[in-house]
Amino acid sequence: MKRFLKSNTIRYILYSLAVLPIFIFRDFTMDNELRYLSIADEALQNGSFFTFTNHGLIYADKPPLYLWIVMLGKLLLGHHSLLFLGLFSFVPALVIIYTMDQWVKNILSETERLIGELMLLTSSFFIGTAIVLRMDMLMCMFIVLSLYTFFRMYNGTSKPRDTFLFPLFVFMAVFTKGPLGIIIPLLSTSVFLIIKKEFHSIGKYWHWKTMAIIISLCGIWFAGVYVEGGSPFLKNLLYNQTVNRAINSFSHQEPFFYYFKTIWYSLAPWSLFYFAILAVGLIKKLGSTDLELFFLAIAGSTLTVLSLFSSKLAVYMLPTFPVLVYLSVLWLSKLGTPRWTYLLMIIPAFLLCMALPGIIVSQYFDIIITPLVLTGALILTLSGIFTVRHLINNRLNRGIITMCAGMLLAVFTISFTIPNYNSMIGMNELCVMAKDISSKKGVANYYYCNITRADNLDIYLGVIPQMLSMHDLYQTDNQIKKPAILFLSDKAIDRNDSLKIFIKGKKIHQSGNYYCVEIEE
Repeated sequence: MKRFLKSNTIRYILYSLAVLPIFIFRDFTMDNELRYLSIADEALQNGSFFTFTNHGLIYADKPPLYLWIVMLGKLLLGHHSLLFLGLFSFVPALVIIYTMDQWVKNILSETERLIGELMLLTSSFFIGTAIVLRMDMLMCMFIVLSLYTFFRMYNGTSKPRDTFLFPLFVFMAVFTKGPLGIIIPLLSTSVFLIIKKEFHSIGKYWHWKTMAIIISLCGIWFAGVYVEGGSPFLKNLLYNQTVNRAINSFSHQEPFFYYFKTIWYSLAPWSLFYFAILAVGLIKKLGSTDLELFFLAIAGSTLTVLSLFSSKLAVYMLPTFPVLVYLSVLWLSKLGTPRWTYLLMIIPAFLLCMALPGIIVSQYFDIIITPLVLTGALILTLSGIFTVRHLINNRLNRGIITMCAGMLLAVFTISFTIPNYNSMIGMNELCVMAKDISSKKGVANYYYCNITRADNLDIYLGVIPQMLSMHDLYQTDNQIKKPAILFLSDKAIDRNDSLKIFIKGKKIHQSGNYYCVEIEE
């Protein structure tokens, strides 16, 4: 146990092994992952580097960095590897954990720091973002690194290179996801200096050299965009994806209080534990050190500005999670583990105890349950039982470690069953089936109806399937070139009687939640 506590390398290897089967066995998701692959392929075909299109339409939603990573993987390996791309989600998560650990190294004990990293890693949206192919964790890493570098400069422990690294980290955050990469560091540091009544010193950190580096790097980026895509693409990047998203978003519009309800499940199963400690800490005014005030400034200012923006997604809160978790651990050490903290921990521990009974009951609702899923549920139940036992015996730290270890071991165990559920995650199996039919029957035409972003199935099919509306299926001069294959979802069929009539009598092949229908001459 002591070796586990002291060796970051051993712990990080074990954390990586816990999620490795997910990256090896799971399919790409339909919503964003396939789209990134399709955009990267299109960029490689077109020879573009700064500007991207999705089947000919301008795609300026995201900066180039992550798409460059996708392109690099294709060039190096000859195909898109989920394992390769997964490194750029999970490794940044480990870098964040390591950075936070170094940040509190001289304040918390080894056990308390272990609790912090385990609770952060097992918070639902943190580990969830670490195992999906998105650029959010990468941006969060650069934001955390920039804030850590600022604090080192503030308290006088920085090195000469930090004056260069600070603006570099800020730019890389912008280059990964967009304006939040500079908004969060700038706002967080400004609010902190205001709290400290030192706002006049902001020029020591955001001085001309800092801004010159950021502006110069952005200038190179924007110049590349203009050369490749002209003013329409640059306007889309600088206006539509910034001002429009912030003021009157064309996607993800939510009310002001959106984050105040989503943060509860985003930090599950520790939400009650975190917020009870934070609430008591605020009431007792525990935020006495510079580090605690800075963590408060980061979390408060970020959640406020995110709430003001029109476009909202729960994952946008990701940069606040590390500071909220570690501030909770800092204040827990000050509070001395009062009795109510044990009671709050029993709630998630009890829920884990119900994992095995819940899985057993779910078998009666036609849900596929494999032996490994049962084993994972057994691990969760046993870890819940042992956690409750530790809590009853006043061993809070050991209870938290046991519960986290149980969850990670369960993730590892259940991950091996992912091939059984891939047909519910993506459409690779169905596309393989469709291509097999095509090779046997000479089908060269693919269509889809009422499936979001199914045009990105070109990654599997080699050609872009054409979208059809219900009107297209029934119009007199039917535009379907036969023989053909039509992709449908079970939801679309269930909700539309016209689709049921259209496919009646046709050969239908199912894989999970999706179907391919043979349309013959």
